[in-house]
Amino acid sequence: MLDQKTRSAILRLRDAHHGARSIAKALGVSRSAVRDVLRSGSEAPPLLERAERGEPYRAEILALWTSCKGNLVRVHEELTAAGAKLSYPALTAFCRRHAIGHAPKVPAGQYVFAPGVEMQHDTSPHHASIGGKRTPVQSASEVLAHSTMLFFQGYPRFTRFECKVFLTDAAGYFDGACERCVIDNTHVVVASGSGTAAVMSPEMIAFADRFGFRFVAHEIGDANRSAKVERRFHFIENNFLAGREFRDWQHFNAEARAWCDRVNDTHRRSLGGSSARELFAVERRAMRPLPMHVPEVYLLHHRIVDNEGFVNVQRARYSVPWKLRLEGHSLEVRETRDRVEIFLGPRLVAEHARPTSGERARVIDPAHRPPRGEVERARREPHVEERRLMERAPAWTGFLTLMKSRGRGSVREVRHLARMLDDYPRDALDAAIEEAARFGMTDLERLERMVLQRIARDFLPAPRELPEAPSFRSMHDEEHDE
Repeated sequence: MLDQKTRSAILRLRDAHHGARSIAKALGVSRSAVRDVLRSGSEAPPLLERAERGEPYRAEILALWTSCKGNLVRVHEELTAAGAKLSYPALTAFCRRHAIGHAPKVPAGQYVFAPGVEMQHDTSPHHASIGGKRTPVQSASEVLAHSTMLFFQGYPRFTRFECKVFLTDAAGYFDGACERCVIDNTHVVVASGSGTAAVMSPEMIAFADRFGFRFVAHEIGDANRSAKVERRFHFIENNFLAGREFRDWQHFNAEARAWCDRVNDTHRRSLGGSSARELFAVERRAMRPLPMHVPEVYLLHHRIVDNEGFVNVQRARYSVPWKLRLEGHSLEVRETRDRVEIFLGPRLVAEHARPTSGERARVIDPAHRPPRGEVERARREPHVEERRLMERAPAWTGFLTLMKSRGRGSVREVRHLARMLDDYPRDALDAAIEEAARFGMTDLERLERMVLQRIARDFLPAPRELPEAPSFRSMHDEEHDE
């Protein structure tokens, strides 16, 4: 069939008084084709109307599509079994043309990002061989939208703490941050809402202000908005994780960083033959620079040393200097990505490597164990809380000695006595303790009830005696006398 340009040329030459033979010779087409165009007198090619082979079976195809759960192979098998003369390619073409099981394609848009404007962050679950075991991995990735520079790390879990650790590492890897960070409505960052109505957590807003960017959540179902980071997870799973084994999580993340360096240095046709590193050289100048000091991300805990000389943090137990167990101090524990730091006030008293496996563990520093016999000598000395209480109430020394002889006198019980000293009148408390010591009673709850009884008797007024109300008969007799 002649195209529209050739048909237009035929009609133009006819108007110039050329014959069909000369027109056919000039254009290299047959004389019959020229005569057909001249008879039609139209530049538009005629429409071809062909009967579709699947049209006689439309009702059967629609019914089988539902019963076969959308499997066209089974639909074709059932049609041919019923005697239909229809090939499998003809069936699939018919279904495509008539949108049977095929949603119409929506034209895709295109996002254009200027240098330093946007970075995209997301996570995806994978599995990797770590320490000889198949282990679930939460892969966190960040991609710069303009240069497509990639950075990713793996974590056994991904909470708000790991999110801040990852974004800090990513900012260090890129030596800066973009104007906005697009996320997918994750609860790790979003406090409520979604998309344009998303309200970010105040904690994460303060973290983003540290690096000069802001979080933006795309609309639910609009995964194309963060396609630059989404499409990389397939590459991570089928390239980085394929056939690799790792000793531990530190080895995993070290290999991930080296792999990102190689990927970012690779020249790609989609980037016009350049590499992401070359485009990043331009984007780097438009990014927010890192602050002068980037504080280390940590979780803060407050712990009291247990009877064995450990503090418990996230299913793991960490040793502390043995004297802190006897003194009963409240310690501040800072849990970073790799370490656990233990502070007594402003002073660092212990530091341990943090296990990342999430399993129960006992981390012991041999220097924290006491010399032989030192614990027994220290136990005979009063600890800090007891010394403070004895300074405030010297008359209670005999009662504290009685408590120790009965297996009491722990830090918790001494603090109970100190709290009673702050809350109750001193006279009622001294009298109750003197009476308890005389009868050998060391139960602090019973002692507190004795104090409350004395306060009620000494400080609360006794109820007044009300006059007796007249009875109904006396009132009736008085009315009768009148």
